[in-house]
Amino acid sequence: MTSPRNSESSKRSKSSSPAPMRGGKVDESNRNWELLIAGDFNDRHVELLETLVEVPKNSSGTLYFDSNGGSVYTAMSLVTLMQVRGLKATGIVLGECSSAALLPFAACRKRFVTPHSTHLFHPMKWESEENVRLEEAAEWTRHFQQLQEVIENMLVTLFPIERSKLDAWTQPGRFVTGSELVETGLAEFVEAQ
Repeated sequence: MTSPRNSESSKRSKSSSPAPMRGGKVDESNRNWELLIAGDFNDRHVELLETLVEVPKNSSGTLYFDSNGGSVYTAMSLVTLMQVRGLKATGIVLGECSSAALLPFAACRKRFVTPHSTHLFHPMKWESEENVRLEEAAEWTRHFQQLQEVIENMLVTLFPIERSKLDAWTQPGRFVTGSELVETGLAEFVEAQ
């Protein structure tokens, strides 16, 4: 599902600052970094992961979110990389943090939202433009049922959130405001200056 990187993005990833998910910087003097996760995860898998690899291990920084999500595999990879590298991230939702983007947001040690920020919780979706045999479709169905359970368990653990509350938001799907996340204790309001 990953598209090949073009030469321009390859040049960006070799610069002294991480080539983030659309802008960012690392302050080497105190090992703080700021990265932006914006837009759709699809087709940006490599770029997103390379950016997190370029920040110092066991460092602290801020992830700014304005993303509608995308590939759940990319989201799980980001969470795993954050955990394996010991990154102590603070997540701030600027506008939207929906769908698969909720996983890395949940993995942040501190989470901040605005009253009007938007967060779409929904069950996983599958799309394919390929011709798929019945047997293959059955295997994808089995796999996605298991994966949905893994994602829900991750969200319950990372946020943490009661399973009943997550189920109420996820089935059949619901836009949750920043105010609701704060009321539930999953985030705090960001103080704008």
